[in-house]
Amino acid sequence: MRNYEVMFILRPELDEQQVQAAVEKFANIINNGGEITKQNVMGKRRLAYEINKIRDGIYVLVNFKGNNEVIKELDRVMRISDEVIRFLILQDVVA
Repeated sequence: MRNYEVMFILRPELDEQQVQAAVEKFANIINNGGEITKQNVMGKRRLAYEINKIRDGIYVLVNFKGNNEVIKELDRVMRISDEVIRFLILQDVVA
């Protein structure tokens, strides 16, 4: 399994329970074939640029180990989730 990192930005109008539900949904996908090593809900922050008239977002960073199937499923679910504004999945390069 390889090390990966996913950063996603959730809509700012979500309350604490909705944020936790979204984070749990993505954590369950990762845990179904992978392993979360670190998870950090960074909170509400200003976006670098406006996205669809949204200026703020709730940032979440997750480091995990997984295989290609986990990445494909995580990408598919994040693309169709209404609460996600933007996301980026990166492979961690440890030298």
